[in-house]
Amino acid sequence: MATMPSLTLAGQSASAHAWFRSAPGLAVIDSQAGEVARALGARPGQHWLWLGPADGGDTPNDGRGLHLVRSDGGWRGDIACGLPLPLPNEAFATVVLQHVVPAGGASDALLAEAARILLPGGRLWMFALNPLSPYRWRWRGTGLSGSEPLVWRRRLRQHGFAPDPVSQGIGPTWQVASSAGLQHGPGMRAAYLLCADKRQWPLTPQRARGELRLPRQAPAA
Repeated sequence: MATMPSLTLAGQSASAHAWFRSAPGLAVIDSQAGEVARALGARPGQHWLWLGPADGGDTPNDGRGLHLVRSDGGWRGDIACGLPLPLPNEAFATVVLQHVVPAGGASDALLAEAARILLPGGRLWMFALNPLSPYRWRWRGTGLSGSEPLVWRRRLRQHGFAPDPVSQGIGPTWQVASSAGLQHGPGMRAAYLLCADKRQWPLTPQRARGELRLPRQAPAA
């Protein structure tokens, strides 16, 4: 009897997030390395969180951020945890969600968590697969799927975000090779970048926050 694939806390099967560790998936991830670095360095002196599907890329050693990689049991990296994330409310200026929110919309737990931990006016950088790209044949059968930017904007607004009006295509179109340059709109690129700001702004000035200190390893939830 056939069995259903096991689901992760992110709502995708283990085979789905494992695809990003294959050669075609790594070509997509490598294409985004420059934009991820730009996101993490966009607000110097403020805290950031980067959630991704695979190891790789240069993580700033500034003591102000966390890089977590999806695993079958939740998240591993600077800390090990599940959902909800063991992080304080409104403590981060930047959150990068790199191919970790399911396209189908069955669970938006990570979008809700991003809204919770972002400062008012904080910036969300989200990388998503492009369902119109020929590259979709390379993730066919893995459990991955893509949604168009219009769908993501609607979901982001439901969680209190103000998404940018234009997304930017990134990554290969068919060949398994890194392609880092951005283009206006997703086009035929394998993925695209969509940014959004947390809508709510504080009515009074906020005091500067001290450096966030978390244990190197927390028990997995």
